[in-house]
Amino acid sequence: MKRTFTTTMPDQVGAFLLADLTLTKLGLNITRVSYNKAVDTHMLFLEVEGDKALLDRAETELTRLGYLQNNQSAGSVMLIEFQLRDEPGSLYPVLQLIDSFHFNISYISSQENGTDYQYFKMGLFVDDGREISDFMRQAALLCPVRVLEYDKSEKVLDNTVFYLNFANDISRKMHFTEEEKRQLVVQSNKVMQLLEERNSPPYKTFDYIGKFADCIQKYRGDAFCPRVTRHTSVRGLAITLIEPPCGSNLCLLDMGQAYPLVCVDCGFACYREETLSLLRSLFPDFDRREKILCLTHGDVDHCGLADTFDTIYGSAACLDNFRREQAGEAAIREENPLHAPYVQISKLLSDYTPPRTDRFISFASPAETGILSDRILSAPVRVQIGPLDFTVYEGGGGHVAGEVILVEETHRLAFTGDIFVNIKAFTPEQARFNTLAPYLMTSVDTDPALAKAEREAFRKLLSPGVWQVFGGHGAMASLEIPAE
Repeated sequence: MKRTFTTTMPDQVGAFLLADLTLTKLGLNITRVSYNKAVDTHMLFLEVEGDKALLDRAETELTRLGYLQNNQSAGSVMLIEFQLRDEPGSLYPVLQLIDSFHFNISYISSQENGTDYQYFKMGLFVDDGREISDFMRQAALLCPVRVLEYDKSEKVLDNTVFYLNFANDISRKMHFTEEEKRQLVVQSNKVMQLLEERNSPPYKTFDYIGKFADCIQKYRGDAFCPRVTRHTSVRGLAITLIEPPCGSNLCLLDMGQAYPLVCVDCGFACYREETLSLLRSLFPDFDRREKILCLTHGDVDHCGLADTFDTIYGSAACLDNFRREQAGEAAIREENPLHAPYVQISKLLSDYTPPRTDRFISFASPAETGILSDRILSAPVRVQIGPLDFTVYEGGGGHVAGEVILVEETHRLAFTGDIFVNIKAFTPEQARFNTLAPYLMTSVDTDPALAKAEREAFRKLLSPGVWQVFGGHGAMASLEIPAE
């Protein structure tokens, strides 16, 4: 088994040598190392492989040597601008005040500008945020002063405890436990290391993860603002499309009270209460109705509310994915080392737990349908849900293994998950959020070339005429298939 140790490495010669020697004596193999002094002076990440008993001994020994971090709290760096007269001695009273509050200066920038004033920008490391108000009041008596916002992806004002600052900031917003905070640090470091090897600036990684957390939090509660549109199929089927600002669409098919309410995909788990409240307002009999969920694939942002439904349909690979997660094993997408850290971060930030599998009905697998080796999409499987007759095609894993497309010929409807997404019709909120994953994962597709081929093959599934296409994100697309 593997375990990642987040060690606080002393800034001295031979520090890493001692850690390596400790692990070597125990017969443990280091499978990943990450240390970047420009990011954080002290934090060293060691992924180690070996028996659990030996890993436990290593943890004890590294703790004894003072390498493993305790549950440390960290302050924060504030960028403050002081407007000082451009004359000798004007800075001295400010420095005296900073010293009296025992603030560390981690950044200074100033340059004359041809006026009677200079604008000194200072990064002050503050352990107790409550002190800053008193400091600002006293500083204002000396000169005009203000707190500045700054782009952390471009300018880092303190790198002595960067990871702790980063993790504590997000953990306060998300109400993380200490173990969740530790996992955030480890997985964020993995993303940074992967992207750094592709010449991406390290701090941009953390900036994007911070934006991910901010987006998730921003739209909670009363701020939940999905776009809701109503549609009618060519045969009069009522369709309600819900597009949350973050996470997948929910597309509900209402065939009347005599039939189950069918939903395709169900968004992030963190918006459970907000989504359920909306569904109850849109469907007053929601709690009394039988509810069926059809999953296009098992990504975290598509199955967060799965346990709300009485029956769940999905591919056999999707079912296997959930069983693996319940057993504490890696999800299918996590087999891709470029995607695994992002998936773990998504689970943390969205309150994800794997759905129950006792309600799951799997479509036939490609092997059972006799998939041909030269086909991009599997041979079709027919599934009857109420009066709806779905033809189901499983993709080859271009986006992710277990992905399916649902086609309803009678009503001229297609549900494509993330194989076909209406990017041009994103809401501004969707557009902002959906820029984050492609950067942090390098690509949202497991196999981009195959994903492109699947999108092209999808059109060939549809008979001539006008179709209503509902993707995993974005508005409904009207797609006209010409007669041959």
